[in-house]
Amino acid sequence: MADFWHSCGYHLLERSGAKLKVTDDYLRAYYARPELAPVAASCDAEHALHAALLEQPRLAVDERRIAEIRDEDARENYRVMLRFRDQLLAAPTLEAFYSGLFQRDVAVPPLFIDQTVQAILRGILDGDGDGLKARAAELFFRRQRVNVENGAIRLADDQTVAVHASGGGLGSLGKLILEAQIPLRTIELDVLDANTHDEYWKRDERYDTVLQLNSAHAGCGALCRVIEAWVMHFHETPVTVSPVREIPDDDWVWHVGLDAESTAMLNEIYNGGDVDEERMRRIIGLYRLDFGNPSDMRAEIAGKPVFLGLAATADGHLRMKPQNLLMNLPLARRA
Repeated sequence: MADFWHSCGYHLLERSGAKLKVTDDYLRAYYARPELAPVAASCDAEHALHAALLEQPRLAVDERRIAEIRDEDARENYRVMLRFRDQLLAAPTLEAFYSGLFQRDVAVPPLFIDQTVQAILRGILDGDGDGLKARAAELFFRRQRVNVENGAIRLADDQTVAVHASGGGLGSLGKLILEAQIPLRTIELDVLDANTHDEYWKRDERYDTVLQLNSAHAGCGALCRVIEAWVMHFHETPVTVSPVREIPDDDWVWHVGLDAESTAMLNEIYNGGDVDEERMRRIIGLYRLDFGNPSDMRAEIAGKPVFLGLAATADGHLRMKPQNLLMNLPLARRA
């Protein structure tokens, strides 16, 4: 299997057991971003600082040096980048940096968080030849557009759909999906399945394939496997995830919403509230998570299942929050 998601910078990181460590080259890739790379109008101070950071990526930079940069936007970009860098370097691994973000006030651009998640998943999936798993993993770091047609639940990359809709892809055909919820296949986004998953490796950074999430479809199974791997990677406890049609009242003692919409709905229902039919239709996935070692759970609910939910927003988007699987599982201890 060839390398994939090359732009996430995984190849620039260093392995530390199963986890990832930040390297100078990984930092240099961030300094090369358009927000920091000098342009013709950049002042001497900006050129000098950029060159110094490329030479010494961990160089301490005080506010006085940043203040010497003439352009206000450039000054703020350096402040944001260096704050992000310092948080990266303060953590022993990329995983520890990511986990720590949700235990304090987050001061990192969402794009950088998504890129961190992608690099971690690239490491988790390293050597796995299942293209469906890689496509399912995109839910963890890229917003999706949800389409339900004749009972088929299909997810396409929201940015890719937007490019089509704006004329960057197929022009008016792209607009149809936004305006009339035309089936995703209309804009020639291929639905991956067990027979075609190898197609993913030819277009891994085009983000132009569709994942079908119906419980009987291989795409649903792929998402379950990625969730299992994510939990194992961070918590070092084996779990099994499987789709369910509903949550039985007798078994419902703990749930985790995998996005803001499902979290709100599951909380309301669990606490005895009513969720109207229109909102309920936006639930696109329910899953049961079982711990392989019940002793890894809180004692009072050890051996009980944890139910997971996925739901679309009112305008048909899905924005998964993988950090919920770090912060909200009923663990007896924090990994």
